[in-house]
Amino acid sequence: MARPVKHDGGLYKREGSKVWWMRYRDKDGVRQRESTLTEDWDEAQKRLRERLQARDNNTLPALRRGQDLTFGEWSDFYLENFSRPPFRAQKTHEVNQRALKHLRKMFESTTLAELTADDIEMCLRKRLKQRALVKTKDGFVEKQVLKATTVHQELRVLRRMLNVAVRKKFLFANPCAASSFRRESMGCSGRIT
Repeated sequence: MARPVKHDGGLYKREGSKVWWMRYRDKDGVRQRESTLTEDWDEAQKRLRERLQARDNNTLPALRRGQDLTFGEWSDFYLENFSRPPFRAQKTHEVNQRALKHLRKMFESTTLAELTADDIEMCLRKRLKQRALVKTKDGFVEKQVLKATTVHQELRVLRRMLNVAVRKKFLFANPCAASSFRRESMGCSGRIT
C-alpha cells in the first residue's frame, strides 16, 4: 500500500535559478513538475492552485493546451468554428473578422493565459486615440478619430471569443470580466451591451 501524501503540491527553486517551480500529482498519481515562469512567490502559489483546481475538475489537459495556444491561433479557430454561418449570420461573421483584424495587431503572439485585463484596457485606450484609415485610389487617408462604438464593438467580439475559450476550459476566467473599461468611460450612449 502506498504511503499517504501529506501535501497536494509544492513550490521549489532549482539550483542556479530564480524562477519558482511547482510539483504536484495529476489525476493518475503521476508526479508532474513544471515551471511557474515567475520569480514572485505569490504568483507562483496562484499558478499552483490553478493547476490543482484544474486537476480536480478534470480540465488539466485543456488548461495546458490553453497555455500554449496563442491569441492568433485561437482567433483563427474561433472564426472558423464559432463565427461562420450557419452558427452565426454572415454579417456577424464579417463584423467579427473586422474586429479581430485590429485585435490581432496587438495580441497576435500573446498566449491566452498571458492575456490580462490591463493589456485589454491599454489596447482599447490606444484604439480610442487612433484615427480611422480609409482606402482611396491614392492610398490610405486618415479620417476622424475612431468612434467609441467601434472600439466597444471590438471589446464585445473579444469578450465573446474569450468566453468560448473559458467554456472550452482553455482559460479559467475571461480577462474582459476583470476590466474596468466600461462603455460610459468610452463615451458610448444608447443601447450598447
